[in-house]
Amino acid sequence: MTLAHHVPPLHAPDLETALEVLRKKGLRVSASRRLVLEALYADRRPRTAEQIANGTDVASVYRNLDTLEELGLVRHVHLGHGPGLYSLDEYEFVSCDGCGAYEAIEPHRLDEARAAIQKAIGYHARFTHFPIVGLCEYCHAHP
Repeated sequence: MTLAHHVPPLHAPDLETALEVLRKKGLRVSASRRLVLEALYADRRPRTAEQIANGTDVASVYRNLDTLEELGLVRHVHLGHGPGLYSLDEYEFVSCDGCGAYEAIEPHRLDEARAAIQKAIGYHARFTHFPIVGLCEYCHAHP
């Protein structure tokens, strides 16, 4: 297990910028690494490694995702009871225990929650790797 979720994100708004970041960091732009990045940039929603692999070697996809995460280009999050999801964007998440829905939240929208947690128990909370879990409005109203 890596602590990559502590690595500051690298801003790469498009595929070419991400490839340039790899080169500047001294990493090869292999065909499999390029395919992973192309898949992530083609669909910016969080997805599983299997979805990103799309029939290619999943072990290679996981290795590349680990490398990209260690650099700060990719993030992964665990939403609910399923596999980890990978994304390029730096969001925080809320997830519904009732229906499994999730929402990506701009980090500044949770600043008050983080401040309350810090004041109450001294922790500096992040919701990038694990979401805030609860019930969405619909599931709360329709138990």
